[in-house]
Amino acid sequence: MTDRVYPAAKPATNGTVNGAANPSFPATKAQLYGATRPTYRPTPYHHRRSRRSVCCTVCFWLILIILILLLLIGLAGVAVYLLYRPHRPSFTVTSLKLSHFALTSSTLNSRFDVNVTATNPNNKISFFYDPTAVSIISGDVDVGDGTVPGFFHGEKNTTLLKASILRTGVALESGDVETLKSSMKSKSGLPLKVELETKVKAKMGSLKTPKVRIRVVCDGIKVMLPVGKKPATGSTSNAKCGVDVRFKIWKWTVG
Repeated sequence: MTDRVYPAAKPATNGTVNGAANPSFPATKAQLYGATRPTYRPTPYHHRRSRRSVCCTVCFWLILIILILLLLIGLAGVAVYLLYRPHRPSFTVTSLKLSHFALTSSTLNSRFDVNVTATNPNNKISFFYDPTAVSIISGDVDVGDGTVPGFFHGEKNTTLLKASILRTGVALESGDVETLKSSMKSKSGLPLKVELETKVKAKMGSLKTPKVRIRVVCDGIKVMLPVGKKPATGSTSNAKCGVDVRFKIWKWTVG
């Protein structure tokens, strides 16, 4: 039998074998990994890191500036204290007279005459006072109101403030009427306290401070009700006055 000789397979041309694509040698990266494979793109973390870095830097410098400002303010306050030795002015109720006090079932008519001494103990500081509102309180009931004109309070100066406190036909609540009637029966006299409220600014050399609100409360005053036309003199020997400085920040009052 004669052996048949089959011709050899035709060499692949154009990089194909049996119609299938075969990468050329040397193969490219696109051929090795597949040209249709999606390209990997890393998330740009460096943008986020850069933003965080900027925010941290801004916060650091902001905090540093605030600390430096607080330090400078503290140093300035210490310098002012050492140079001027500031002290609050003091107040004393030197006399109080009640010439009229008539209470009905719903109204009150009263007249007080009050003398208050204001003392400035500072050697290098003077004060400028706005008009001062004066109120007389018995318990929690307002029994008289008046005003003292504004004045200048010089260094190491004592100023006498005189106020006539009137209350005419002002309606009272039933609870306030009962409170006053109970206080009027006291054998030791009608308990009173004097309140002064105003704004004041200080002058230290050529420096002037902004105006601040102060409230003076003098408690421990008692007076008997007047008999006839002669005014009754109140007892002020046990009266003690406190001064509160009240700063207003936005809608909040501190003090």
